[in-house]
Amino acid sequence: MAEFKELIRISSADISGKKPIYQALRKIKGISFMMANAICTSANIEKNKKAGDLSDQEVAKIEDVIKNPKDIPNWLFNRRKDYDDGLDKHLVTTGLNFTKEFDIKRLQKAKTYRGLRHAWGLPVRGQKTRSHFRKGKSIGVVKKTAKMAQVKETKDKGDKK
Repeated sequence: MAEFKELIRISSADISGKKPIYQALRKIKGISFMMANAICTSANIEKNKKAGDLSDQEVAKIEDVIKNPKDIPNWLFNRRKDYDDGLDKHLVTTGLNFTKEFDIKRLQKAKTYRGLRHAWGLPVRGQKTRSHFRKGKSIGVVKKTAKMAQVKETKDKGDKK
């Protein structure tokens, strides 16, 4: 029997060998629980088998299914009827990030409503703008005592030069 591997690399992502392969596949960006299930079924690998116990052939089979998902139904893909070529695709990791970025830039260049909302940093999908979209955007309020201390520090640094 092959030795247990703590980490395995699938689709340029490090996966913990302690978890079942069904759960471990979900750590790859672009693979949901349904897609992980379909990948395991398509590659004929038991879902509850630990990722560290997989042989090199099984890992290669999983990577092949992720790159060329021919046995998986099209409705599971994350990019159906692609804008550029009209094909159904399933993108993972950096390909997904790159395509999403490119789509947003295309919308901004065309000056669509969605593109402008992205450019302005406002909610795109119809959320209210009064309170809930502001997470992570606020600069914060500096109290008067903290502001005075900050001014004093900058003066002290200026005097030392």
